[in-house]
Amino acid sequence: MALVDLISQEVVKVPLASKNKPAVIRELVEVLRDAGKIIDVESVLDAINKREEQGSTGLELGIAVPHAKSDSVNNLTLAIGISPEGIDFSSFDGKPSHLFFLMLAPPNQSGPHIEALAEIAKLSHSRAFCDALIHSRTPEDVVELFRGDD
Repeated sequence: MALVDLISQEVVKVPLASKNKPAVIRELVEVLRDAGKIIDVESVLDAINKREEQGSTGLELGIAVPHAKSDSVNNLTLAIGISPEGIDFSSFDGKPSHLFFLMLAPPNQSGPHIEALAEIAKLSHSRAFCDALIHSRTPEDVVELFRGDD
């Protein structure tokens, strides 16, 4: 499953209201709840926070990919958040994160999860695309960028 297949307006939050790492994670989990993708917010938060304890999922170049395995989903699930001003997410390069891809996968599925992580890593190599995402004003803008619509 391609990353673009997971992206719809109801799972995109632009801009994020949160100003710190725990709040970003909660806000994106609540986006998934509000979109009807998950029911149990607390178990999902627990799974993601346990993963973060193993090492930050703040990558480089302003991208963070908080993720976890959870019984709360049957398929790979994604929420995207954008913070134009950036948030400290304990990134590898020490810089603020602007683009957040929160992913959940069922415990028995590894393939789609790994493929999506690889697609996000590849995205990070396009500064122009990342800058366009950071400057998106609406969820519609974000979806259009991923779909390549004009």
